[in-house]
Amino acid sequence: MTRLLTQHIATMTEMREPHKVLEKSGGQPVAVLKNSALVGYFVPAEAVALTEHRYATREEVMKHLAETREAVQPILDYLKDK
Repeated sequence: MTRLLTQHIATMTEMREPHKVLEKSGGQPVAVLKNSALVGYFVPAEAVALTEHRYATREEVMKHLAETREAVQPILDYLKDK
């Protein structure tokens, strides 16, 4: 059973008229279902505009690379020979 990340749901048939889906959702993301299975999410521009975007600092990037180095090292070793 898939856990939906939004309270608003629409079927593929309802997506024929996306403006109505947007009106019902009140600007919130909508889970799109086909045969009761999650296909994806329909995210209105209003919902994305609410999030504040920022660039990662060099320190944040370097920290993330250091934290994930062990997990990706086998892939890096494999790619060295290519």
